[in-house]
Amino acid sequence: MSVTVFLLLGLTVLVAAFLQGSAGMGFAMLAAPIVSLVDPTLIPVMLLVLMIPLNAYVGWRERADLDWRGVGWISLGRFAGTFIGVWILVLVSVSQLSLLIGISTVLAAVVALLAPSFVPNRPGLAVVGLITGITETSTGVGGPPLALAYQHTSGPTLRSTVAVCFLVGEVISLAVLGLGGHIDGGTLVATAGFLPFLVLGSFLSRFTHHRLDGPLLRYLVLSFAVVSGVVVIIQA
Repeated sequence: MSVTVFLLLGLTVLVAAFLQGSAGMGFAMLAAPIVSLVDPTLIPVMLLVLMIPLNAYVGWRERADLDWRGVGWISLGRFAGTFIGVWILVLVSVSQLSLLIGISTVLAAVVALLAPSFVPNRPGLAVVGLITGITETSTGVGGPPLALAYQHTSGPTLRSTVAVCFLVGEVISLAVLGLGGHIDGGTLVATAGFLPFLVLGSFLSRFTHHRLDGPLLRYLVLSFAVVSGVVVIIQA
């Protein structure tokens, strides 16, 4: 990996971590399209590994507003969706996976932008978890369904609940991917190099998470996701 590519991915991780820490969503939606353009072999392991410390921090920071009921039902569906995501990884090629990332990112972002206000029930939360398990395990992108479910709750509830749902799901996905032989040492070593960027982005978000809460940031994140997804589709 060249210095230019490393710095590009490092900056991507920094900005994505800042947005995730500030708004409660955006890391994978921002990072996955760019990483898949530069080195698609890093998907989804790099994103899953980096998001574990990030979401642990966000969940702990705003733990007082956690929706534990939602975490339970989403995690239940998430577990089932993980195995479908692994099945997709076995079936598709790297270029097909890049195309899947682009299409799923654009569609999920558009749905999140246009959906009316609603409060999901238990079956709805389980379905959200199922979809998240499929998309995050296969592409590293699982945020849009969770953002859609919690986009009309308070900022602290959205950030903390989505973070803990991610945390549980990422551990499940990595365990299943590891058992299936989809994790190699080279990817883990490359991922470790981006941890300083992740820490810096997470640290900076502590100064903005209570200020950037609201519709404007949500629209900016989802709009950027649409643009990034379109770029990946064209490239693929």
